[in-house]
Amino acid sequence: MASTEERGRQASIDGFAHEHIVVGALMKKYHDVFFSDNPLSSYDLIIVRKVDNREDIIRAQVKTAKTSVHFTGGSRGGVDRKYKSGVKTYIQSTKTSDVVIGYTPISDDQFELYFIPTLLIEEWGAKSKSISLLSAFKNNYEILERCKDKKYILSKAQEFGLL
Repeated sequence: MASTEERGRQASIDGFAHEHIVVGALMKKYHDVFFSDNPLSSYDLIIVRKVDNREDIIRAQVKTAKTSVHFTGGSRGGVDRKYKSGVKTYIQSTKTSDVVIGYTPISDDQFELYFIPTLLIEEWGAKSKSISLLSAFKNNYEILERCKDKKYILSKAQEFGLL
């Protein structure tokens, strides 16, 4: 069995790899998808969509989601768990990002993406949700594209039985 440090190192590598896979998948659809240059940023990716002759910018946080999607940030995981800054753990919100993307690995070359708008996370006030409860958000690109449309998202959440 792998040591705690080896498991942490692998989890850290997996997390970075999953972010790159998500960027690649989103780039095929939206073209302009970028990593945040700031390692202390509350979001990992920036998605730029062209909408009615203007740019719509979506800030996205990527989370590996094997059984649930965690909505917290500000703490260190993987191999570097002894992070000693004054940063406190927080729940993702519209102040920190627009959407949390849960990356669920199915196999080495298959995955599912769960798009959870932060305005909905604020409504829930939860630190995580089981992916079984979030099935309506699985690979639902309309939710991603309209993640800042509060009326639409709350209506869909009620329709899906999540409010």
